[in-house]
Amino acid sequence: MIDRLQYGTTAKVFHWLVVALLLVQYLIGWLMPDVHAGPPGAPMTFHISFGIVILVLIVLRFAWRLTHPVAPESSLPPWQRLTSGAVHWALYALVLATTVTGWLFASFRGTNAFWIATAIAGIVVFFELWAIAYIRARYMDTPFLQAVFQIVLGGVIVLAVGILIGAA
Repeated sequence: MIDRLQYGTTAKVFHWLVVALLLVQYLIGWLMPDVHAGPPGAPMTFHISFGIVILVLIVLRFAWRLTHPVAPESSLPPWQRLTSGAVHWALYALVLATTVTGWLFASFRGTNAFWIATAIAGIVVFFELWAIAYIRARYMDTPFLQAVFQIVLGGVIVLAVGILIGAA
């Protein structure tokens, strides 16, 4: 398998399709009436349909990326190459986790789905935050415990705000 120096057409198409669908997904979700008010209507059906398409596309994009790697930018220092790669893969994981969490929420509608989805998202984010703390400590000369404290505290604050907003 040969590393390419830039992303090919297929990778770019996957990227921009996912971006466009995420934008549409966000707009549908933002404009959707209260999802707890009754049976799901057309906006919820569109939201779920776009979510399924995004899930399929992100899995295909992930598979494509694994089978068609791109060489890191050689002009960057090693820590920046590693960090950019880690952030890139973290974004794949976040989009996948967000889509799967939405799927779980839709599947468990009418039950404690909000808390199930929140717990799953919290677990995923927890591991991602620990990975970021490790990268900061290893490559950015931040003492490990300080990096852990900063990243985990920031993550807990974001999670708490998300729970407060979602439960309102």
